Amino acid sequence: MAEVLVLVDHVDGAVRKPTLELLTLARRIGDPVAVALGAGAGATAGVLGEHGAVRVLTADAPEFAEYLVVPKVDALQAAFEAVSPVAVLVVSSAEGKEVAARLALRVGSGVITDATDVEAGEQGPVATQAVFAASYTTRSRVSRGVPVITVKPNSAPVEPVAAAGAVESLSVSFGAAATGTKVTSRTPRESTGRPELTEAAIVVSGGRGVNGAENFPLIEALADSLGAAVGASRAAVDAGWYPHTSQVGQTGKSVSPQLYIASGISGAIQHRAGMQTSKTIVAINKDAEAPIFELVDYGVVGDLFAVVPQLTEEINTRKG
Repeated sequence: MAEVLVLVDHVDGAVRKPTLELLTLARRIGDPVAVALGAGAGATAGVLGEHGAVRVLTADAPEFAEYLVVPKVDALQAAFEAVSPVAVLVVSSAEGKEVAARLALRVGSGVITDATDVEAGEQGPVATQAVFAASYTTRSRVSRGVPVITVKPNSAPVEPVAAAGAVESLSVSFGAAATGTKVTSRTPRESTGRPELTEAAIVVSGGRGVNGAENFPLIEALADSLGAAVGASRAAVDAGWYPHTSQVGQTGKSVSPQLYIASGISGAIQHRAGMQTSKTIVAINKDAEAPIFELVDYGVVGDLFAVVPQLTEEINTRKG
């Protein structure tokens, strides 16, 4: 059967959930061959094999940690040439999309970014995307070369399927550009104990209606009761009420959770573009005419300062 390359997103050998989702999608079009790079790459084989990877190509070198992006592109190109895949799947993060674009350019292939689904087609893999600020859904395929596709987190279920997961060493030759951009320092991000925003199954976001940084603990309390990530609209971020890293929208992060709860968010197109592909959307807003209500599955017309605490209390009661 044809093989599909999957670039592994991991931290010191701990495989992140979006990669396991890619393995589910890869099995629809071929046999997944995982490419794990950097420190701890070999330790990924067990979990990758448990989720369908027939082979795990590993490489470790100082370049992966000391320089940005290009060393990973060199390695993925080496894997591409060794495997001759029918498709390449990459997690749709900022780095993932840059890696995918550079690889596609090198191998003369088309690239599709931010796919929400991938399936086999008569003339090659077909990707589903939400386009034009998520106003339309398209199905497309590349017309030249081997498709390189980045897939948004939460686009597919994680389905354990036992496979060989045979570990093979990948030989990589780094080009001159690999050392062009050096990492000079790193500052660990402060952990909130909450899920990563782009990977979370549930996201609770606050907007202009929260009316101040001092009120965001209401949003956080609801999120914590659900085991959710916390997001914010551009208005809330621009006002300095919440960190920019939590912004959801066209100029922030794009999320696609199973459940998205928008509190005090009007639903401007900029925000909708970043969350409209969520599976279930709930809005809490005192303005019954707010645009957000045009796309929700469930809407609550009411004051978030009354609704959110009651919702949080009810969830905690049911959990307890």
